[in-house]
Amino acid sequence: MTPQRTAVPPAVERVQRADARRNRERVLSAARAQFAANGLEAQVDDIARTADVGVGTVYRHFPTKEALLEALAADRFIRLAEWAREALEAPDGWEGLCDFLRRSAELGANDRLLSEAMAERDAFQGAQRERDELMEATAALVERAQAAGELRPEIGAQDIAMLMCGLGRATGAGSFDHAMSWERYLEIIIAGLRAPGSSQFPLPPGG
Repeated sequence: MTPQRTAVPPAVERVQRADARRNRERVLSAARAQFAANGLEAQVDDIARTADVGVGTVYRHFPTKEALLEALAADRFIRLAEWAREALEAPDGWEGLCDFLRRSAELGANDRLLSEAMAERDAFQGAQRERDELMEATAALVERAQAAGELRPEIGAQDIAMLMCGLGRATGAGSFDHAMSWERYLEIIIAGLRAPGSSQFPLPPGG
């Protein structure tokens, strides 16, 4: 005889769902901190300990480490895409692009996951839609800055993504030299992106 499941009262089910949502957010928050500091080397045990939940709770929400990484990468890509779209509203196309680069660089300098995720071609397939939206918004910024005659015509959105990735790896958390100034090296990148003959600006001092 097949045992029948006991129905869960609606009020109890609502509480369980609320608890599950809170646990999921705690796991994501802890994972965000761990991966920001340690990149892809972050461990699930450390994430669970930081979130004050059991390892089983982490795996209940995210069956694999890759699934957790994809959720975090998607979150970062969404934020960057929002910034890119905001930058499109700037009156000046070049300044809009530069503002986006500066916000992106600051985020990448403090988040190893972001830099490593943007460099991966295959590891974050679950966040591909969000990444595509970011690249689309970045491409629009690039085209607008090129139309203003300030950005080199041979530059594409993928170039921007890889430059930001490289800068984040060089100056981000866990890099070989914390004295490196992301602001200085970003301005070097920006100077290299400028179309020949456009005006130049002095670099920030070295770290």
